[in-house]
Amino acid sequence: MSLDRIESNFDREVERLGIRIKDMDQLKVRDDVFDEVTLMALYKLVHKGWITAIGGSISTGKEANVFLGERGDQDIAIKIYRIRTANFNAMSEYIIGDRRFAGIKRTKKDLIFTWTRKEFANLKRAADAGLSVPMPYVWDRNILIMGFLGEDERPFPHLRAVELENPAGVYYEVLSFMRGLYQQAGLVHADLSEFNILYGDRLYVIDMGQSVTPDHPRAKFFLARDIANINRYFRDFCTVMDEKEIFLKITDGTSEGFPPRGWE
Repeated sequence: MSLDRIESNFDREVERLGIRIKDMDQLKVRDDVFDEVTLMALYKLVHKGWITAIGGSISTGKEANVFLGERGDQDIAIKIYRIRTANFNAMSEYIIGDRRFAGIKRTKKDLIFTWTRKEFANLKRAADAGLSVPMPYVWDRNILIMGFLGEDERPFPHLRAVELENPAGVYYEVLSFMRGLYQQAGLVHADLSEFNILYGDRLYVIDMGQSVTPDHPRAKFFLARDIANINRYFRDFCTVMDEKEIFLKITDGTSEGFPPRGWE
């Protein structure tokens, strides 16, 4: 089926169901995002009622674009991994060695579909543990539908763009998240930095497709790198803890967490 035909079918179905479209041009001119596979998945999600309105772009990342959407009166985020331009080699590092996804085919398309499913599974683990992440709703092929993090159709800003009143408090909040992610959700974020932490009414961590379980061969390396990234960023704003001490507090399995006594 040609791309033009899929787009035409999609338009007709959207019109029949009364779906509101905002900035429809973005859905058609971005061929690197809305290719044939993506439009088929989007069509399926609309048909099943997961999407009742599609809006403009929220963010553009290295591997994916995120669009604002609606499901009834609820704002949602529609994350679409780019099949044509996603970095195949970078994704492989985080999937190979993850026992949850052993035996997948090594084609680029299958890897991206697995990555989408992996992010959904990781977000669900974190959400079920009570951690502040986008609520995952459903995934199909290279599309992930999540709860929208923001107000009045504006996403919460990244941590790097926020002037914090209490940097030390936020620093320990991030460390507590990392500890909860490891001990309650059984995950290491593996790419944590000021670029994938949002700050609104509270702190939220996003972009968890690469997150791995502690038994992954490189989990300890990824955790140490996450700690180093967070210390690097917060060092300009507050006193940071020793990285080895943080690592032990995250992984030791006890109830002692962050902040340490007498930090204020």
